[in-house]
Amino acid sequence: MWRFAGVDVATARARIEAALEIGITLFDTADIYGIDGPGFGSAEELFGEVLAEAPGLGKQMVIATKGGIVPGVPYDSSAAYLESALDASLRRMKLDHVDLWQVHRPDILTHPEDLAKTLARMVESGKVRAVGVSNFTAGQVAALQTHLPFPLASVQPEFSPWHSAPVWDGVLDQAQALGASVLAWSTLGGGRISLPGPVTALIEHKAQETGVAKAAAAYAWVLAHPARPIPIVGSQQPERIREAADAFKVEWTRAEWYEVLQASTGERLP
Repeated sequence: MWRFAGVDVATARARIEAALEIGITLFDTADIYGIDGPGFGSAEELFGEVLAEAPGLGKQMVIATKGGIVPGVPYDSSAAYLESALDASLRRMKLDHVDLWQVHRPDILTHPEDLAKTLARMVESGKVRAVGVSNFTAGQVAALQTHLPFPLASVQPEFSPWHSAPVWDGVLDQAQALGASVLAWSTLGGGRISLPGPVTALIEHKAQETGVAKAAAAYAWVLAHPARPIPIVGSQQPERIREAADAFKVEWTRAEWYEVLQASTGERLP
């Protein structure tokens, strides 16, 4: 689950509880979420208000957040900025640590060795239990991992039946080699699941055949990859959140899975 910006505490809590009911325990947010609505940091603030109102919920969660995007810059992974961003995130969420902290996007002007030192200090401080990266290329992950004293816990690429680039660019292969968890964002194609097209037609056919919502069939396609990507559920409607559990009712055959992949790229496999 992610975001939770722009609503009141009761609504946000209902969404969180709907997710927990079906076994979703990873909650992924970021300091930038809310910038297009209430403001920078507002999603984390709202999340913190829910946790303050219902402390027991936090004990059921794996809490993850991200930092490093700076409006107008756009990226800053310097030690001073990231460490201050982490502290600000913890204050907004009223926490003393997070389970997973991720660099939201790569800052090309920060050397990977310097970034590795910053991430190591975060873990050593006890404010972060594990670190990961989001939107990094395989090469950027490799460069960073070379300097880290521990393995990256996660990578977070955009991956869906409509955006299959991680299948080809080495990100999923590398995650399997490193043993890193894959947190897949925009798993419904950024709304493309609602638009006509060859991929959507295949997803819809599978959903109808299995008796589930289209979203569940799409999540199942992502889950079928051997890297075992974890689809980040972006819906903010409790009934849609609950439908995500139906993904485990869907089994894609090899032929069906590859048919979607070919529709995604627009090219037949050799």
